[in-house]
Amino acid sequence: MPTETTPSTAPRPLKLAAAVVATEGLVLAVLGIVEAITIDADRLVLGVTTAGFLLLYGAALVFVARGLYRTATWSRGPAVFAQLIQLGVAWSFWGGSTSVVSVLLALAAVGVLVAVFQKASMAALLDDPTNDNPVL
Repeated sequence: MPTETTPSTAPRPLKLAAAVVATEGLVLAVLGIVEAITIDADRLVLGVTTAGFLLLYGAALVFVARGLYRTATWSRGPAVFAQLIQLGVAWSFWGGSTSVVSVLLALAAVGVLVAVFQKASMAALLDDPTNDNPVL
């Protein structure tokens, strides 16, 4: 039976990336809960779908962060994809009173991308069939 890599074997940049991705996921989940609580009757369908999307996306990011922390090979692709999406969102927030949000989103995304593409992180996330079994 394949064994999973213990979390302590992940290099420091990968642990940092996992922490940032987990934080992003938790923030999205909180935003989803806030959206669900504040749904108006006038926009019921929009509110429910937005809350559902934020909750699912947040949960998926937490799951990906867990994979990064455990050096599971499958987690690299979703982590990179999520950060590229976040860079696009950051770009859309640039200008006016939301520039601070834009900078924070961009810094987090670039930080995760740099950490994931570090030499030590890439070595830890090599295509190893024993690491591709996500354990819930």
